Amino acid sequence: MLVKNNYNSILYFLKYMWFDILIIIIYAIIVGTIDHNTFLKKISIPLPITAITGTIVSLLLAFRTAQSYDRWWEARKIWGEIVNDSRTLIRQIKQFLPNTDSDKELIDFAERQIIWCYALSDSLRKKQFSTIVSLYLEKNKIKANNIPAKLLNVHCEQLASLATKFNLNDNKQVQIDTTISRLNDAMGKCERIKNTVFPKSYSLLIHFLIYVLASILPFGLDDNYPVLEIFLTIIIPLLLIAVEQTAIIMQDPFENQPTDIPMTTLCEVIENNISEIISNKAIEPPKNTNTYYLK
Repeated sequence: MLVKNNYNSILYFLKYMWFDILIIIIYAIIVGTIDHNTFLKKISIPLPITAITGTIVSLLLAFRTAQSYDRWWEARKIWGEIVNDSRTLIRQIKQFLPNTDSDKELIDFAERQIIWCYALSDSLRKKQFSTIVSLYLEKNKIKANNIPAKLLNVHCEQLASLATKFNLNDNKQVQIDTTISRLNDAMGKCERIKNTVFPKSYSLLIHFLIYVLASILPFGLDDNYPVLEIFLTIIIPLLLIAVEQTAIIMQDPFENQPTDIPMTTLCEVIENNISEIISNKAIEPPKNTNTYYLK
């Protein structure tokens, strides 16, 4: 997640637009120049037609941006729920189990929940598991196509074992199981966002209409000010493309990009909070050394 407006953020944004910038600048200069010296000067498109086209593009972009932000914000809210439920789960295990003979079980749950968060983050980003996850899976001989789901199943298996071992009453067992179910629901919501592709045809339509607007714009402006005409032919389409690109960047929040949900940072927060719960000691959280974005 980008956290600061510096040159890195601007360069990251512009690298997706450089081709459009180049094409529009070349077109605006060529058409703006010959429009005052050749037969093109006779071509005149009424400004209302250009205005109608611009209005249509603006409405489509507004809807597109809103939908993309909704996806990004939903993903962020889901990870906020994961943070809360992770802390709740360990707090419940610590409070509901007897103070004696349960330290190992508490540590097992805490370690597994931390690994679950990191594993879910890596799975959503479609990248290899981090070292901490790989070592845990190898140590505990855990293998599955869906590792986060498997870890939650192990949670439930251990909960059933603890209910028998410590004679845990049904109410407490149900509360813990409900928390695990909420974690499972959050995982499913993340997978839904990850696996639902935003319709490509919709993006192509908007991009096409922006280029249509850029094409007819020089013929609808006043020919008495060529420099201003060229400037407007460049700046108006590029502003629309910038809005479109913003929507495209936001629509996929789990792509291991600077604009993603900061899942790694949230996992570190969860790890810190859980460590404090089981140790009853204040633990200094890791400091973010990257002023560009949160991972």
